[in-house]
Amino acid sequence: MTNVTVVGGGPAGLSAALFAAKNGLDAVVFDTDETWMHKAHLFNYPGVGSVDGSAMMETMRTQVDSFGVDRHQGVAVTDVSSAGDGFTVTTDEGEHDADYLVLATGANRDLAESLGCDFDEDVVDVDVTMETSVADAYATGAMVRAEEWQAVISAGDGAAAALNILTKEEGEHFHDFDVPADAASLFGGGE
Repeated sequence: MTNVTVVGGGPAGLSAALFAAKNGLDAVVFDTDETWMHKAHLFNYPGVGSVDGSAMMETMRTQVDSFGVDRHQGVAVTDVSSAGDGFTVTTDEGEHDADYLVLATGANRDLAESLGCDFDEDVVDVDVTMETSVADAYATGAMVRAEEWQAVISAGDGAAAALNILTKEEGEHFHDFDVPADAASLFGGGE
């Protein structure tokens, strides 16, 4: 069983997977690569002056891969369901079980609907941590917002979901805050 299964590999999904894996949780991402980022050029993403959306996606994928995320590229999820204390995610490859589920499927809300998540008009209803009405299931990005479809907002939604999962796992509020020594330790270099 995986700790966190993420459905969708855009900014929200990869952000959730990154934060989870970076902090010691097993994370799996199923990604059909249908993200709107392939039509984007980013000028408004903090820390990025100007980058093609597809190039940004490659950078994000490399980053999550470097933290050990099990990324299933080109694999569609056909169903999600509650399974006791977790979730079962069904793909053409088979079934995958997880403790937590993060839905990051853009404006496609079909999986959230089949899981039984509450909706507020046309969007999935979530709290500030991105948790849905189904315990331990999270929805992020365009599926929870009527018109605020921005890469940076989606990435923040994914991070919020992962931090809430980490908080639940730790039993106390979890902080993901690194200092220069952390980077030197992880990436080398230094004194």
